[in-house]
Amino acid sequence: MQSFSRGWSFLKQAWGMAFSDKDLLKPTIYTLIVGAIVGVIGVIPIAIAAFALGGSDFGNVVVYGMSAVLIFVQFVVTYVFSAMTAYLIYQYLTEGDGKMETAWAIVRRDFFDILTLAAASTLVNLLKNASQRGRRRGNIIGGAVSAGAGLLSTLWTEAATLILPAMVIDDLNLKQGLERVWKITKENLLLVGVSFIGVRAITGLITFVFLLIGIVAAVVVVGGVQLAGASSALTVISIILAVLIIFAFMMVASVISAYTNTAYHTCLYIWAREAEKAVERGGSANQALAPAPLAAVLSAS
Repeated sequence: MQSFSRGWSFLKQAWGMAFSDKDLLKPTIYTLIVGAIVGVIGVIPIAIAAFALGGSDFGNVVVYGMSAVLIFVQFVVTYVFSAMTAYLIYQYLTEGDGKMETAWAIVRRDFFDILTLAAASTLVNLLKNASQRGRRRGNIIGGAVSAGAGLLSTLWTEAATLILPAMVIDDLNLKQGLERVWKITKENLLLVGVSFIGVRAITGLITFVFLLIGIVAAVVVVGGVQLAGASSALTVISIILAVLIIFAFMMVASVISAYTNTAYHTCLYIWAREAEKAVERGGSANQALAPAPLAAVLSAS
């Protein structure tokens, strides 16, 4: 329960930064808009290929390849804008102002490195999906492989959230970013554990609540139209409106979750970075000052 309370406190601190500097929030909103457009555009040729070539080995290979490309592009979109958010937060915490033009320049500088991170995440995602198909076939070995792939996916997802700020803040490539994250983890320089401040729990709860509110609102709209004895045309319109309502609530929840998680992991990396410097100076990692949002949460604990 205390971890959950800390997560809520950090969320308020993170959004305090966003309300103070609106630029911090812009990349997260861009992620959803661009990601939705890319998803719609990408699904259309995949659906056409599946319809035209479905059932054949060649068709399965083509659909699989196109799906892999779409997953890769979605990762690129997510990482580009998450990298911008991470750098804007770093600028805000160190300079007092996050500048969009600087964040764009940093992303352009590190674009190839972001592509390599997206490629690695795509590979992990494909391995996880392939192993899950093996588990559904009831194979015992497939089940073990699936469990291993699921663990790999979880670990990689957590690592990627720290590698990204390492890339943009310290201009590291994928290999260097992995080495840095491994080093700060191995030397216990990542001073706040993931479970200590329940950011993931609080964002998960917010997502659930927003989804529930959206579903209830959608049911009320459709049910109200049905009870009023509306025509078939109005019924169809109410269903479309209900879908849009759920989508809108999920968009808001996604913005809250994505921004808060990026802010948290960026603050963690900045703190670990300062702890590393403290150790190199001959001091203790505990002497490193936490970034303001984390410091506020820890001081209230």
